[in-house]
Amino acid sequence: MIALICSLAGITQAQNTYTSPYTVKFSFKEEDLIGDLLKGPRADSKEYASVPFQEWYNPANQTRWTYRGPPAKHFNPPAGLSNKSPQWSRERVIAAGMRYIGYSYQHHHVPEWDPPAEWPRDSEQKTPAGKGLDCSNFTAFAYNLALGIKPTGDIRDQSEMTEVKGPGPGRIIPVTRIELPTKHEDFEKELLSGDLLYIKNTKGVLSHVVLWVGSIGRSPDGMPLILDSTGSGNYDAKGSEIPDGIQLRAFTPRSWYFRQASHVLRIIPKGK
Repeated sequence: MIALICSLAGITQAQNTYTSPYTVKFSFKEEDLIGDLLKGPRADSKEYASVPFQEWYNPANQTRWTYRGPPAKHFNPPAGLSNKSPQWSRERVIAAGMRYIGYSYQHHHVPEWDPPAEWPRDSEQKTPAGKGLDCSNFTAFAYNLALGIKPTGDIRDQSEMTEVKGPGPGRIIPVTRIELPTKHEDFEKELLSGDLLYIKNTKGVLSHVVLWVGSIGRSPDGMPLILDSTGSGNYDAKGSEIPDGIQLRAFTPRSWYFRQASHVLRIIPKGK
């Protein structure tokens, strides 16, 4: 099982003290699955934006980027991707996303963006300023970093994708829409790790997306797990409040995730 790896820089006190009861058991060794995310160019967070790091906080870009910061660059596919199995790709997306567990919910494009205090605040931003990603920028970044597949970070546009850029710049691959199972227990049978599950708010407007963790997730009560970035107010299997931001959370029959689920998009085709 791969150890959870994430930087604690920029993490709030609540996130720093929270211990999740949820884990993920991967089928591949750490070096094979995410070795290049731990060392080398892909491990350097200063290389994650489409502009050089020295331009991130240039005051001249304040109006251009506002609170959201620089756009993410489009990564090349990892070495040897064409020889890897679909299951490897699915697990790599989850592993890449888990590297940012503890980062807060922020309307940013890259997780390391930390807007200066004097920069304009996003009117929709409810959590304290800091490093992090919102729901759709998180799913987009996880796929981009892991596989060089770059969905849009706009939640509504992302939810309607029929194709997506990648792997790597200059390529396009199809995206498959999957209708939802009617029963909670059938989600684990139908969905695969790395699938994008879209959620509607109580007014019926599509407003959220999560990564389905699937069979590699481990929960004390046996509930399926998702990986997402959202606000606080969710509780884990032990009754502890889960901090806002990027965390593993349970997909229970009573959860908003299940009750308001809209549809699923599958980027990585079915297969072992």
